[in-house]
Order: sequence, then structure tokens, then C-alpha cells
Amino acid sequence: MKQSVIKEMATNELEERLDEEKARLEKMRVNHLVSPLENPKQITFARKIIARILTELRSRELNEA
Repeated sequence: MKQSVIKEMATNELEERLDEEKARLEKMRVNHLVSPLENPKQITFARKIIARILTELRSRELNEA
């Protein structure tokens, strides 16, 4: 997910997407412990998406204040 797509999303959509991405990351980590993922880099990509969403939410929070 690119930053430009994240900036276009509404705040409530971002919060929902954040919950989904965190759940997806947790599921990937558990699956990776049981049997290695085909592409372990997916975990890194998921972490980056979460960081991008959190950054955008924080930016919006600071702009409101």
C-alpha cells in the first residue's frame, strides 16, 4: 500500500485497516513459526504498512491540534 493511497483514505478507514493489518501480521508471524513462509519478506512489508498508517494517523492528529 503506497503512501498516496493512505493519504486519500478517511481516518476511520485507516483505523479499520490498521486493525486488519495488525491481525494479518500476527497471523503471518504464527504461521512462520509453525512452518516457514514462502516469502518471509512479507512480514517486513506488513510492518512497513502498519508504520505508514500509524504515521498518517499521527500526522492528522497533530494537524487537528
